[in-house]
Amino acid sequence: MWVLLLEAGVALFLLVFIVWWTMFSGRKPDHSTQQKPLPPKDETPG
Repeated sequence: MWVLLLEAGVALFLLVFIVWWTMFSGRKPDHSTQQKPLPPKDETPG
């Protein structure tokens, strides 16, 4: 009986671990790829 409880505990731990890993191990935002704001355009003709 204890073997079944141990197996169920390991399976539950793996499930929680996989869910936690996928939630918090995403790629960190890379600030170098973000576009910088464009300077204001000069509206004088010519």
